[in-house]
Amino acid sequence: MIERDDLDMLAAEFVLGTLPVEDRQRVQRLRTTHPELDAQILQWESRLSALNDEIEPVDPAPGLFARIERSIDQLEQASSQHNEVVRLRQQVSRWRLSTAATSIAAMLLIAVMMLEPTPTKSPYVAVFQHNDEQPAFLLTVDLARKQLNIQPVTARPAGNQSYQLWIKDDELGPTPRSVGVLNEHFEVDPAALTNYDAELLRRATFGISLEPRGGSPTGQPTGPALHGFLYPTGEGADTNRL
Repeated sequence: MIERDDLDMLAAEFVLGTLPVEDRQRVQRLRTTHPELDAQILQWESRLSALNDEIEPVDPAPGLFARIERSIDQLEQASSQHNEVVRLRQQVSRWRLSTAATSIAAMLLIAVMMLEPTPTKSPYVAVFQHNDEQPAFLLTVDLARKQLNIQPVTARPAGNQSYQLWIKDDELGPTPRSVGVLNEHFEVDPAALTNYDAELLRRATFGISLEPRGGSPTGQPTGPALHGFLYPTGEGADTNRL
């Protein structure tokens, strides 16, 4: 049996579109036989639907698509790079849709932090982004169970490098402490925060840095990093950090 807290988090991630494909398909099937889950999903859809009216279209830079097409045409002249041509053409199509989609995702992530969900112990959320760019990662933490979940939003695989999650708080000392290295599926141990006090987690600064494959060799961040704080998503949420 799925607990109510789990249903609320599952429904929120389903509506946000951050679940992996297999998990999303499983939830889609489950909601047909689980009325409470279906109700939770409908509630989240209702809360977030009004944001659609506030999203303005974002146009690409002039001549961008023409430059991309010229690059593809140049690749087509080299038969040995046929697979790369196919990949780039697919990316062009996806890119035309993704600009608006990631803008919607950014607003939905903030909406999850600010809108009032059902009266349960709702998860806390941190958004990792650089200045006004689209979010790269979403971190969800259940403080009651000390469970975490990371979902990539616009982040892409790092090739021969690894993403690493960090936590920093005065109580832990002057330097960040590693929470874990994300694997190729952007996953980290869900129980990695078990030994941390809930109040410390609530006020701590989290960071995700780009490190050599396997993680930082020094025990400290060595590459570029994005930072975020946890925000409550439930009743009485404090939005002063926004």
